[in-house]
Amino acid sequence: MKKTIYLANPYGFSEQQKELLLPPITEKLKSLGAEVWEPFERNNQQDFSKPGWAYIIAQADLNDVRNCDAIFAIVNGTPPDEGVMVELGVAIALNKEVFLFRDDFRRCTDSENYPLNLMIFAGLPQKGWEDYYYKSVEEIDSKHKALYKWLLEDSEIT
Repeated sequence: MKKTIYLANPYGFSEQQKELLLPPITEKLKSLGAEVWEPFERNNQQDFSKPGWAYIIAQADLNDVRNCDAIFAIVNGTPPDEGVMVELGVAIALNKEVFLFRDDFRRCTDSENYPLNLMIFAGLPQKGWEDYYYKSVEEIDSKHKALYKWLLEDSEIT
């Protein structure tokens, strides 16, 4: 059975970002055998002229975070997107597997250890957190990183 990854990202707000930035990330995750739940693709088919559309989308996204196996959160920006941060917080509270992606070189932190607010790393282990943190699309399928090991742990046993 495929593990599901919720791809928390702000890229769906821009057609150019959705077309250029999302596909390489989604393809890498799928190449590892994951089922990728991309929220704009799954939950944005609403009539934005009708009242209540925002609540419907928010609840659908929240439901996907509840039901996924892991979250792969794109945390670019200073600060990162608010919606991604809420989704990440929910995933951490639900003890989901957490993987972070940031190819943005800017730092926005007071911590000498982390490149972002320390709470963003609360769902990662204290030691070895770097294995759950991805700085490039090329790193996503690295055999030395946590995502590869997590996705393939069951398949290697059988």
